[in-house]
Amino acid sequence: MNTKPSIDELFEHRISYPDVDAQARLSRLVGIDDQKIRLIKMLGLLINPTGLERWATHFHPDANGVLNIILCRPPLVILAGDVGSGKSALAETIGDAVARQENIDITLFPLSLSTRGQGRVGEMTQLISSAFEYTVHEAAKLKASAAKARGAVILLVDEADAIAQSREATQMHHEDRAGVNAFIRGVDRIANNRLPAAVIMCTNRLAALDPAVKRRAAEILVFSRPDDIQRCSILAESLRHFGFNKRQIDELTVATGLQNGRDYGLTYSDIIQRLLPAIILDAYPANAVNPSRALEIAHNILPTPPFKESLL
Repeated sequence: MNTKPSIDELFEHRISYPDVDAQARLSRLVGIDDQKIRLIKMLGLLINPTGLERWATHFHPDANGVLNIILCRPPLVILAGDVGSGKSALAETIGDAVARQENIDITLFPLSLSTRGQGRVGEMTQLISSAFEYTVHEAAKLKASAAKARGAVILLVDEADAIAQSREATQMHHEDRAGVNAFIRGVDRIANNRLPAAVIMCTNRLAALDPAVKRRAAEILVFSRPDDIQRCSILAESLRHFGFNKRQIDELTVATGLQNGRDYGLTYSDIIQRLLPAIILDAYPANAVNPSRALEIAHNILPTPPFKESLL
């Protein structure tokens, strides 16, 4: 590759926050409130540290040393966990909450999987380097010398193990190693320049990520399948409008959990994208939603199998 790829080649679509659609999608991600809160706080600090500085001035004016440790962490957050656990949806929408909290505009740059390239020598390294070049360029324009940033950028790397797999793997090609090195340099560049930018990585294979990448993460948030309480919350919030009572919700909660000898239940996406639409479309257009029929449908939906993590 001899020419720098365009921004449209690197990023499939860009989203500017605040965004009403992102806000609505984020509000529908129930059962992962802890991850939401922690990610909003973390991105807020990484992107706009003046908030923490104001807080410290008010409550702990002598704590500058400890605060510097927090503020000097690399601007990288890793979202890791099982398939269908809400990682990607959260990463794609959390910018709206951060933008509203910090009262600034934020742009999401979702890195295209084509960034892995076609395997030509130097291609992936150049693609990754170019992605960070655009991110740094845009963030530098938003940096303020003293006041809070005028805006911020989030670089999203979904299926991150495809471009940041461990360099310890014996079968790893030298071009892949170079790509990981380029990724690490990009994260360090954002950190060293204290730019209003952050990198979010999503992966089903945390163990497959390069150790140096994981060490740089300011936070690693782990996602799992919803437990009984979380499934109940999702189902109750979605089906209360159809007249389901507590007993009927409890029955659906059991049906979407560990069943028929399986040690795993439905994922968030299984419930939101498969079960709930199936219940509604089964009744549409001639009948009202029937709780008994909904329970039967739930028993017939097989959960997505867990991702079997491996370094190989």
